[in-house]
Amino acid sequence: MPEKKDIANKIRAARKKNQQSAIDLFEEIRNGNIASLGKAITLLESTKSDHELIASELVDKCLPVSGNSVRIGISGVPGVGKSSFIESFGSLLTDQGKKLAVLAVDPSSKKSGGSILGDKTRMETLAQNENAFIRPTPAGGSLGGVALKTREAIILCEAAGYDVILIETVGVGQSETAVKSMVDFFLLLMLSGAGDELQGIKRGIMEMADALVITKADGENVHPAKLACRTYKNALHLFPASESGWIPQVLSCSAQEQTGLDEIWEVIKSFENQVKINGFFEEERKRQAVHWMHEAIMEELRSSFYNSDQATVIRQLEEQVQNQKISPKNAAKLAMDKRSNNK
Repeated sequence: MPEKKDIANKIRAARKKNQQSAIDLFEEIRNGNIASLGKAITLLESTKSDHELIASELVDKCLPVSGNSVRIGISGVPGVGKSSFIESFGSLLTDQGKKLAVLAVDPSSKKSGGSILGDKTRMETLAQNENAFIRPTPAGGSLGGVALKTREAIILCEAAGYDVILIETVGVGQSETAVKSMVDFFLLLMLSGAGDELQGIKRGIMEMADALVITKADGENVHPAKLACRTYKNALHLFPASESGWIPQVLSCSAQEQTGLDEIWEVIKSFENQVKINGFFEEERKRQAVHWMHEAIMEELRSSFYNSDQATVIRQLEEQVQNQKISPKNAAKLAMDKRSNNK
């Protein structure tokens, strides 16, 4: 009995300490302390149980004072100029008195070595701007896990007073769907003359976009950019109507010459105004929150399953699958059954 009492007392003490740490961090974040915001996001990314508890407490404290930003997703193929665009566009926003946070969803960084960190070094001017906060997503983990941490980071940034959040995706593919589920406005950057741009995976991503922007519209690229704009405008008429009632826009810009950026911001503000008036903005935020919950459940199940004491069972089943003694589906069922029986 004394041992059980000691354990219970230790748990209570740890919980109280975690709650106090969360309160302290919350107050520092609300006061605009950048170092504390960075520390808080590091806690979100940590897999240590005590860090997870503090981060969880902190997110709950930040939720009531979050939601006051416009969340913008930015995607585009490698070479489209995402870093240059974000630096120029971000500088425009901070010059207008906006507080800007740049976050990233980078599920590919585990293989590539973290290209987004390179992006940060290329945004040197914005990185030194006191009204801008740039945070790369950590390497590793599943897409679901990375996306969940980014969603929580959005909440913390909003609690810290950032009123524009840019969410950047690194690749072209599944990460775009994840970003679409956490932003208000999805901006797709495109290159002119980059081949058959209306085929394959790009079409699916284009259907998600609220605006298409042809980048590098300067010098000899001005005319091709205009042609590309016309092509995309015609293509968008073939896509199904948006649930929000918004008609996707096609624009061009040059980060180098600082042209077209004001127009992009005006389009985003027009979108925000329209969807707030027709009620879509609030309803979509609610749907995203519920989607976030289900994603969190899936991530918890995945994490719990693979962290359980059945590594040997998994290895045995993997061998049977490789030798075609059992189908992958039946192997998965067996693994789940063994997990349930061990509880």
